[in-house]
Amino acid sequence: MHDDIRPVMPVSPRGRTTFLTPEEAAVKDTREEVKPQTTTQASINTPGNSVGLPRSNSPLGVPIKQNKRHKFWPPTKKQLLIGSITAVVVLVVSGGLSYMAIHHKPITSSTPKVVLAPKPKPRPVSNTVASILTGLPVPPADNNRPITAVMIENTPFARPQAGLSQAGVVFEALTEGGITRFMALFQDQLPNFVGPVRSARPYFVDWDLGFDAPYAHAGGSPQALSEIQALNVKNLDYMYYPDYYTRISSRAAPHNLYTNINNLLTLEAKLGWTSSKFSGWPRKLDSPSKNPNATNINFNLSYSTYNVNYSYDAKTNTYNRSEGGEAQIDANTGLQLSPKVVIGMIVPWSQGSLDSSDAYYSVYQDVGSGQAYVFQDGTLTIGEWNKPTQSSPLTFTTSSGQPLKLDAGQTWITALASTNEISYN
Repeated sequence: MHDDIRPVMPVSPRGRTTFLTPEEAAVKDTREEVKPQTTTQASINTPGNSVGLPRSNSPLGVPIKQNKRHKFWPPTKKQLLIGSITAVVVLVVSGGLSYMAIHHKPITSSTPKVVLAPKPKPRPVSNTVASILTGLPVPPADNNRPITAVMIENTPFARPQAGLSQAGVVFEALTEGGITRFMALFQDQLPNFVGPVRSARPYFVDWDLGFDAPYAHAGGSPQALSEIQALNVKNLDYMYYPDYYTRISSRAAPHNLYTNINNLLTLEAKLGWTSSKFSGWPRKLDSPSKNPNATNINFNLSYSTYNVNYSYDAKTNTYNRSEGGEAQIDANTGLQLSPKVVIGMIVPWSQGSLDSSDAYYSVYQDVGSGQAYVFQDGTLTIGEWNKPTQSSPLTFTTSSGQPLKLDAGQTWITALASTNEISYN
């Protein structure tokens, strides 16, 4: 508040401030208009007389009636008291109005109305749990859906395949004629385009059983089809459910059959398969080695077209996969396949005898145990794989028999006939 702001009042010759008394204000509507007095001596003179009059010419001290406008002059003690109180009130009110005029701008119709935005509500913290399949954080509902297994071709006609980078686990093994094939397991991610889809083999059936996963394929070897029926595998064979698969026109059959994971989940729900009983592998936090000892890995499965190389990327703590001397790309993403964990399982293999279909199919002794070369964090751990029965889950242990903990993320497992097919530096 500015204390130096005061209302300006007329000042009399005696230095007194003149003002309207309450009595004057009350009768102004019935008497002549009350006009402000001037500061000249003539204001209190009689008409035609330029000389000032004494304050009273009566022994009683009653003012002589000289002019209607000066009826109340000089004031009585009561008038002075009332006038003093009125002056104080005027000063206080005037000072307050002056302060408000300076510090507060009035809101007029032309002043924009300020609307305060509502206080944003805190975003709910999404609850996640570790994926049963990959160990990565996922919404709890993801773990409730079934794990879906899809057989995927790996001839040059099938490359680049669609969906491999989005699988949680990928198995790789020889089928026949030195050609390899994949079985990809999906639960965390649900790509709309997966394939090309190809036929089943018995060792893939055994690995599938350990995950209790509905199994998508297009036919299979006689032994595989027999085991699917005998072991009550959750069968999603294209031959029975063609509406859940599609053929693309840009490739020739049989390299053009694809599927959609959401479509397969719909089929699984219709068949009553709403979950998978699988406990998952033990996991650990990433711990990249400061002195990695396995940054370049080679799996020599058959000949150059199917031989695999992994190059360790310390920045992402993953392994970039190449096949046939070229980076292996996912058609869905355009990115190189880069699993978090690479495992080479030593599984006894043989070329099968001619069967009823006049074909030689690979034979793997996938039930039992054997050496496991586990590559993660830029290092190698040699442990064991274990699968006591066809339907039991596949597990990995250290050389001392303790559960071998894996980094969270995609795990790529390749069946190798012997340690001679592995090299690294």
